[in-house]
Amino acid sequence: MRKNIGMKNIVLTGFMGTGKSEVSRELSRVLGWKVIDIDTEIEKSQRMKITEIFKQFGEPKFRDIEAEMIKTLSKNKNVVISTGGGVVLRQENMDALRENGVIICLTATPETILKRTGNNNDRPLLQVEDPLKKIQEFLKFRMPYYAKADIMIDTENKTPFEIAEEIIEKVNK
Repeated sequence: MRKNIGMKNIVLTGFMGTGKSEVSRELSRVLGWKVIDIDTEIEKSQRMKITEIFKQFGEPKFRDIEAEMIKTLSKNKNVVISTGGGVVLRQENMDALRENGVIICLTATPETILKRTGNNNDRPLLQVEDPLKKIQEFLKFRMPYYAKADIMIDTENKTPFEIAEEIIEKVNK
């Protein structure tokens, strides 16, 4: 496998539970690049969990903080950037990330997403009575945004290593 992916960052987008965090760690290991997790950086800068930001300030304020963070962090070179699932909703985020990066959208079925996120209370958007229905609604709404990625990768029944290999192969083409 060639690891010569040029000077572009690899930016992982996709709905929660599609594997962005695990795949970014695997890409980091394989490429020897640093991982920048946007949500982690937001929590550090705000000194609070994302669930708390949502609770105290609401989603619009969180999206503003996220956009500022992306503007700053997307200027890095030779890094793997793992984004939150809603990053794609703002074109300014996509433009900033694409400037130095190749945008990869990871996908999975609603059932797989629920299985991967089901026991996690750190998912403020899924704290509802019927999380599967909510996931389906979100995916339907966000799919046109996710489709703007440079490359789409289905994560169903694949290990993070297999997904990382597939990403590197497609980025090298």
